[in-house]
Amino acid sequence: MRLPTVLEADWIRGITIKQPWIACILTGAKSVENRPRPWRPGWVLLHAGKQIDRAALRLPLVARTIRGRDLVTGAVLGVARITGSHQDPDGSPPCSEWAQPGLHHLVLDDVQELALPILIERGQLGPWMPSPYLVAGVLEQLPHLRS
Repeated sequence: MRLPTVLEADWIRGITIKQPWIACILTGAKSVENRPRPWRPGWVLLHAGKQIDRAALRLPLVARTIRGRDLVTGAVLGVARITGSHQDPDGSPPCSEWAQPGLHHLVLDDVQELALPILIERGQLGPWMPSPYLVAGVLEQLPHLRS
């Protein structure tokens, strides 16, 4: 599969996700991220927040998905492309076993893990703008994303 290339300078945002959820995304198993609001389509840096959702570690779906993986925190671990954002209609089955009712589901495609995590201090629930230095570090590891 050939991935799209980046065409403009303001092309990527950051999204902060707690572990172990981000590890589940990076395995390719979790293809939706649950958020209180919809997001625009586009590329996002996958930033692991500093906190670990300890309760999630006890969920069988999560436990079998992350088995043997390190739960790195406080770092950008990969990139993904948001291709859609929706809520499941009331009373309908969830779009994914990872989807939480009542929240918007960001559909993630083209997930790519960095070989080397890039440590950063910052992150937030909503979309955030990465520094040019951070983007350059990601592009160094994933040069096919360059225009």
